[in-house]
Amino acid sequence: MSKSIALLLHAAAFAADKHRNQRRKDRARTPYINHPLAVARVLAEEGGVKDPQILAAAILHDTLEDTETTLKELQCEFGAHIARLVAEVTDDKSLPKQRRKQLQIDHAPMKSKGAALIKVADKICNLRDLRDSPPKNWTVERRQKYRQWASDVVTALPLGRHRLRPVVDAELNGRRSR
Repeated sequence: MSKSIALLLHAAAFAADKHRNQRRKDRARTPYINHPLAVARVLAEEGGVKDPQILAAAILHDTLEDTETTLKELQCEFGAHIARLVAEVTDDKSLPKQRRKQLQIDHAPMKSKGAALIKVADKICNLRDLRDSPPKNWTVERRQKYRQWASDVVTALPLGRHRLRPVVDAELNGRRSR
């Protein structure tokens, strides 16, 4: 087995274990692990990303924020580069939600290429979930506010002409990109 495949399988197993008791907020309450796997899939299939470290970080992207995983644990398991990418896309949950959302916009222009790609793929997946199976308590207005905020974050990311740009633009404009 190649090192790249072994790394991705290790990341998937690690994330699945860490998210094992979590569900998404969508109507179907899907297993949480479906989301980070979808983010990695968007990067690979739609974004043409081949870097296994970026793909592994995408699979792990919510472990610091939404589980008891520590940065040191990620560093020991996956190395400093992957841990840095995950940390770079992680919100500080000790801050109020509105502050965290504003910081995502404010910090977006300074993201590394890998973190920017993970962030845009995350937004693509969230927008698709919001379109296809929104949380039942989310009003149309709340969904519109989320789309506007996601647009603000993505617009500020240093993506250049990456092939995920038209994908996220289509999602933001209510057009299916897949």
